[in-house]
Amino acid sequence: MIGNIKSLKNTVWNGVGIGLIVPLLPGTIVWWLIHHVSALRQADLLLIACVGLNALLMNYFFKINKDHIARGIISITFLWAFAFFAYKVF
Repeated sequence: MIGNIKSLKNTVWNGVGIGLIVPLLPGTIVWWLIHHVSALRQADLLLIACVGLNALLMNYFFKINKDHIARGIISITFLWAFAFFAYKVF
């Protein structure tokens, strides 16, 4: 698995793809939990933890010198954070 990650081409577009896909699965699960479990109705901050996964991935890719992938991830992370902000405000 780690060999597959290290063999990724160091492009921003790979980072954008990773940054979009990684928060979707846990985000979908959290979204379902928030809307179906009464104890978690006010736990919207769980969604920001899903975006936090991108920060961990970004750190990992910077450590293995895949700077362009990490930059793609951080750019999408800002978009996810803006989407969360828009969700909370509106």
